[in-house]
Amino acid sequence: MQQELKSELTKQIIVDKAFKMFYENGFKTTSIDKVMKATSLTKGAFYHHYKNKKELGLAVIALKVERRVCDSMILPLYGDGNPLDILEKTFIHRLKSFSIYDKQHGCPMNNFINEIGDFEATYQIALKSIVEKWKAALILLIKRGQEENTINKNISSQAVAVYLISAFEGIRGIRKLYNDDSILDEYLSGLTLYLKQIAV
Repeated sequence: MQQELKSELTKQIIVDKAFKMFYENGFKTTSIDKVMKATSLTKGAFYHHYKNKKELGLAVIALKVERRVCDSMILPLYGDGNPLDILEKTFIHRLKSFSIYDKQHGCPMNNFINEIGDFEATYQIALKSIVEKWKAALILLIKRGQEENTINKNISSQAVAVYLISAFEGIRGIRKLYNDDSILDEYLSGLTLYLKQIAV
């Protein structure tokens, strides 16, 4: 039991450090050597748990990136209340809650998609799975709003879901180019207007 706990702790240290380094420096430029040096663990410890960098990348996507998106952008969509209020809280409040660090480095998932989304099929499948879960939750919420007569019945729930995800991920990437929140504030104004337009 003690050995299992130690093993899990080692894996967590490696994944946590790899996530931070991939986020700050990019996946392709971050080597296993750099990750292990930052953890102060041996390369033997790495190869005891992971076959290669590809396997580590998939672990980071599953344990860090997906969990982050699920906790902040997917699970809140299944809450009770007015669907439009839930959309506003999930998207607008989330953007307002980001630290300067998060604004400067963008969205971890979006960074992965842009850097390695077309690089390896297994990465593509893992990242697409997160987007599809997010999309499905949004479609369900939008359809509920249409049934409850708070969201326009004439709009496509799929189209709105894809638009909301794309716009959110896009502004996270664009914000990295700016030294202040002016572009973010403009996006938030546009998103607020859009949500009012799809309301009944």
